[in-house]
Amino acid sequence: MTEETNSEATTPRKPSVLGRVLFLILTAACFAYLYYRLNGAAMREGLSLIDYMTQVFANVNWLPWLLLMVTYSLLYFAIDTLVITRALNWFIADIKYKDIMPIRASAYIISIFNEQIGKGAMAYYLNKRYQIPGWEVGSVMLFIMFCEIFYLLIWATIGYVVGRGSLPEVFDLIPYIALGAMVILILWILYFQGTILPNNGLRDKRILHAFRRAKPWHYAAFFLLRSPALLTAVVVYTIALNLFGVDASFLSLLPYLPVIFFAATLPTPMRAAAITFWVILFPENEGQMAAFGFVQHNFFILFNAAIGLVFWRRAQRDLFGR
Repeated sequence: MTEETNSEATTPRKPSVLGRVLFLILTAACFAYLYYRLNGAAMREGLSLIDYMTQVFANVNWLPWLLLMVTYSLLYFAIDTLVITRALNWFIADIKYKDIMPIRASAYIISIFNEQIGKGAMAYYLNKRYQIPGWEVGSVMLFIMFCEIFYLLIWATIGYVVGRGSLPEVFDLIPYIALGAMVILILWILYFQGTILPNNGLRDKRILHAFRRAKPWHYAAFFLLRSPALLTAVVVYTIALNLFGVDASFLSLLPYLPVIFFAATLPTPMRAAAITFWVILFPENEGQMAAFGFVQHNFFILFNAAIGLVFWRRAQRDLFGR
């Protein structure tokens, strides 16, 4: 494969007009819902919306929260880099953990706008830095994104089983979704192993390179490597909620977090979809949950971007040789 083809494969495409329209509609719907809920809560307190939210922010225990979030962000970075390093080692090349750290951290800067574009930037870097075919690097990023869906769903199912009595009725759909996803995953693995539709040529596409090489144990290993990040998040977010004045327990938060993390991947400004989900899932604390969601998710992505700035010059030096 030529360098021109590799560059084309790893360069993110511009979003379509339909994508921009859907983005704007989703964003407007999230902000309209948040305004409706928060303004209603403020009126019930006899306050203006600004006074109500000022009061909410004033009651937060900020210093312990800041120390908690800095520690969590650093731990997440370490786990995230490990997952990407192992996936690359499994399917492409033996690249060291310390050599992945600069680009993983630098990609967080781009991930402020979109996590998928951040992964595309990593694919471009690895293609240029190690001359690995762009489609193959892209296939590893696809494998990671694919596994993240099932990893979150598994933990959402575990959380449902543990705390089903205290969950909204809509969470009763989780077992059925999980069962359907499990069937899809089994069929997916069998297809790429050639057991199903052995003469079908789709699996031979370069962008699916990682899926062709993946064995069942790779999917299980991904789940085990990534899970400490979610379990730590359950502890961190529970403590953080209490610092915001919301009574929460570890078990009650376990089924919620995977759903909210799904929402956080949607490309909305300031992670509006994730903030909206916090307000929906904790309707009795609209102000605290809106403040919590806004500060929690935006601090996480911005502090990760700050980690990226620390590694930025190293990533540039590795890529351009200066």
